[in-house]
Amino acid sequence: MKFPVPLKLSEIAALVKAEMVGESDFLVTGMNEIHRVEPGDLTFVDHPKYYQKALNSKATTILINTAVDPPEGKMLLICEKPFDAFVSLAMRFHPFEKSERAISPTAAIGEGTVIQPGAFIGNHVKIGTHCIIHANVSIYDHSVIGNNVIIHSGAVIGADAYYFQRRPEGWKKLESCGRVILEDNVEIGAVTTIDKGVTGDTIISYGTKMDNHTQVGHDTFIGQHCLIGAHCAIAGVTRIEDEVILWGHVSINKDIVIGKKAVVLAVSAVDKNLEGGKTYFGVPAEEVRKKWREIATLRQLALTAQKK
Repeated sequence: MKFPVPLKLSEIAALVKAEMVGESDFLVTGMNEIHRVEPGDLTFVDHPKYYQKALNSKATTILINTAVDPPEGKMLLICEKPFDAFVSLAMRFHPFEKSERAISPTAAIGEGTVIQPGAFIGNHVKIGTHCIIHANVSIYDHSVIGNNVIIHSGAVIGADAYYFQRRPEGWKKLESCGRVILEDNVEIGAVTTIDKGVTGDTIISYGTKMDNHTQVGHDTFIGQHCLIGAHCAIAGVTRIEDEVILWGHVSINKDIVIGKKAVVLAVSAVDKNLEGGKTYFGVPAEEVRKKWREIATLRQLALTAQKK
């Protein structure tokens, strides 16, 4: 997420009551979770396990809960609870905005687009031309919908990321301030849910088609001309390259990359990166010929045991 205008390090330090290590006039242009940072961004870290990852990331300002020697060109903001400070900045610059109508007057809807009765279009949503938004679809604030997009009934576009931190008093939510972007010629099945990015975007690329009852987690990227079958569950920060096919009931763990033109057969579970151009099956998913040989071997062992 980019700030409306760049902020000085000293200004952010004052907002979150943090100690500065660096140049007070250093400009911070935005904030992002560690997976999406770029130069000018602020990110946070509050566990020693991840200190080096944050300090050596592309982020140039780090909210951290201990004094360390920063790498060259990096600024620090030291505070007791970096997670809480990060959340407070997200809520300050991207607060929840109440809607008064089913279709917000701040939404921009293109020529020829049809919004069926019962649909909700949130604040600052952009919808392109010649789309069909069926009844009871909910499109949350700041979502971006391209041209010739079809969204079927009951779909939810832009719900919050499922991202919590454990605390003694319960779970603390990392408030989402990202977006969902659906590019041109995308089709979204009924009762499908696509979560917004934490601070970046969840993107469904040109020409991809999704079946019913599918879940897409925060900050996921799905490439062009993919087919996503019913009841697939795709965890956050996953990258699915172009022309991938996921058949029904495929589950994908977080931080996974699935290569171009890979095919994952139904009722499979993916727990590691998959090379493109191959077909996979099983729990965990493996290249299909290897998996079938394993199954055949197990059957043969079972038959041998029965004969004894």
